[in-house]
Amino acid sequence: MSQTESPSTAPAAAHAMPFGARLHTAGGVDFTLWAPAARHAQVLLADGPQVEPQALAATAAPGGWWRVHAAHAAASSRYQWQIDGKLKVPDPAARYAPGGPHGLCQVGDPSAYSWHIRHWGGRPWHELVFYELHVGTFTPQGSYTAAAAELPRLADLGFTAIELMPLATFGGTWGWGYDGVLPFAPHPAYGTPEDLKHFVDAAHALGLCVFLDVVYNHFGPDGNYLHTYAPAFFSQTHQSPWGAAINFDAADSDVVRSFFVHNALYWIEEFQMDGLRLDAVHAIVDTSRPHILEAISTSVRALASTTGRHVHLVLENEKNQPRWLAAPDGERAAYDAQWNDDFHHALHVSLTGESHTYYAKFARDPVALLARVLTQGFAFPDGVAATDNVAPMALTRLIHFLGNHDQIGNRAFGERLAALVPEPAAELALLLTLLAPATPLVFMGDEFGATTPFLYFAGWEGELRGAVRAGRQKEFSHDVPEGRTLPDPCDPATRAASRLDWTESELPPGRERSLLLQQALAVRRQWITPRAAQWRTGGHIAERVGSHGLRVGWGWGPGAQRWWMEVNLGPHEIPSPPPSPRGTVAWEHRWTTDTPGGAWAPWSARWICSDYLP
Repeated sequence: MSQTESPSTAPAAAHAMPFGARLHTAGGVDFTLWAPAARHAQVLLADGPQVEPQALAATAAPGGWWRVHAAHAAASSRYQWQIDGKLKVPDPAARYAPGGPHGLCQVGDPSAYSWHIRHWGGRPWHELVFYELHVGTFTPQGSYTAAAAELPRLADLGFTAIELMPLATFGGTWGWGYDGVLPFAPHPAYGTPEDLKHFVDAAHALGLCVFLDVVYNHFGPDGNYLHTYAPAFFSQTHQSPWGAAINFDAADSDVVRSFFVHNALYWIEEFQMDGLRLDAVHAIVDTSRPHILEAISTSVRALASTTGRHVHLVLENEKNQPRWLAAPDGERAAYDAQWNDDFHHALHVSLTGESHTYYAKFARDPVALLARVLTQGFAFPDGVAATDNVAPMALTRLIHFLGNHDQIGNRAFGERLAALVPEPAAELALLLTLLAPATPLVFMGDEFGATTPFLYFAGWEGELRGAVRAGRQKEFSHDVPEGRTLPDPCDPATRAASRLDWTESELPPGRERSLLLQQALAVRRQWITPRAAQWRTGGHIAERVGSHGLRVGWGWGPGAQRWWMEVNLGPHEIPSPPPSPRGTVAWEHRWTTDTPGGAWAPWSARWICSDYLP
């Protein structure tokens, strides 16, 4: 990791794209749109937000492309495309859409921002500890600028990477961001593209990486005009859970693939992001070769190699497919890591006893499944049964969390784990997340034990609002107790309830939880991070101790060295457990050894670094 402040010599960071609006160094702007279903097209160009747009006819080019050169256009120009003289649409590759997807886009100058950190090398994967946040509810202001002001606190706690929930412009002012329709335009409600670049710049100055969650499996329902003039963006044979699947493998898919590959490169190059998290790739269908996930990885790796920066790629993949995380001999894996829902589910069920929906298959013996996850990586790898013998995963390629936007926000009332279990159990869950070889992730607010929920919210109106409300009611009606009402996701009060209450972080419980996290991350830096390159892929040990106890030994190096964790996940002490391994006690939490036989206290744990087998 390195950084040097020198704005005057900061490198330009403009990604060259074959579509969108491109400024000419000699003046003027080239506008390019792929609209193969259009009979004719024109750009509606305005010199400012209050100026009546002027229509400029576009020239058709082979392959469904339309082009306009506007000699008088500049970085402040506003524009839209008009299809067949009727339909006004945004530029799907616009860098900024201050009026949202139904308004005028703005050209902008991608190289105008002066980066304060001239050389930023990033961080190697093993140093990363993630903090996931939603810009709109992270602070009262809900802006990039306000979020940047909180970065020093996160760095002081020991976080090294910020993961931003999706920023692609979507319909409405507020929402989670997973229904974006303009993938290149940061959502205007949070600030300008320059404000986002300043956020990244400020993070790098503190030694923090910035990752962005991107959605390449569907477009949102509000503001998506592509069906009308570029229907080849969508598959005629595949579906996604959210509507038409993206066309990555049929006719004209070469343009669609290029669109998304350039999007990944754009965030890495133009916004200096340190990595991307690809949302729900299990919903991407591609029967061609190379697979779109491989194409994205190859292009990003090539870009990173020219810059010398550490750039990382992360998946969300419900299918738990190890092949994307496997590194061929002498090569880097296509993707560095995957979110591990199996860890969350096994831990959650062990502590709460919940067994509905996707928790059902973890309910029979969650402690045993947790042991499997902690030693082999997945409880259910690649769709196989939990009893099958499968090759273990490299644990460092998995991201563990006690909660994230999905696991909290997809509950009927958006409860965090701390609202479902006693405080000692919530503390234990945090520590188990932070002190295993896997990469940790903490959702915003959990670092100080926030009591505010994180609900599903979307600022939609009309028929779409009604459909969303009805869908949520159908999905969660069985989870709503008598006397309570399911929150309306399109009610502003639902979003307001999800905003962090920062006064909680300054109260004694908030300070104590933050201190606990800070101490745990210091232990991680001392004992776990230095051994990152030596963790074995297999050969880890998990021993059941009583009904709710585990002793896990993670091996590293060529010998018998192990990092041990002894944990009691239950509300009752475990009497007379087997003797502990010899070694250096790195940390104890709620641990007691003064009872007869050295019983393990309820919701307690300790970590031992040992060069000896028990």
